[in-house]
Amino acid sequence: MSTLHLSFISAFTLSSLGLAFHRTHLVSALLCLESMMLSMYVALSMWPIQTQTSSATILPILMLAFSACEAGTGLALLVASTRTHGSDHLHNFNLLQC
Repeated sequence: MSTLHLSFISAFTLSSLGLAFHRTHLVSALLCLESMMLSMYVALSMWPIQTQTSSATILPILMLAFSACEAGTGLALLVASTRTHGSDHLHNFNLLQC
């Protein structure tokens, strides 16, 4: 395994562990999701270079577009939840109650 693969795997693993264990604020959960998407974007961008193919060059652009949509939706949820509940602490949210 090359150092490039190891760095992508470790970045994805650290951000998923951060999402699993540090879920006190909604902002930290959104940042962990964005770092997971960023590591996947860099890995997909480097994949055609390592395999010397040009067939999969549209995949990183599509993933970047979906990541931007996810970030916009997450920030909209953050603003809406902060306005209704007063903070972005995840333990204040009750998903069973509207």
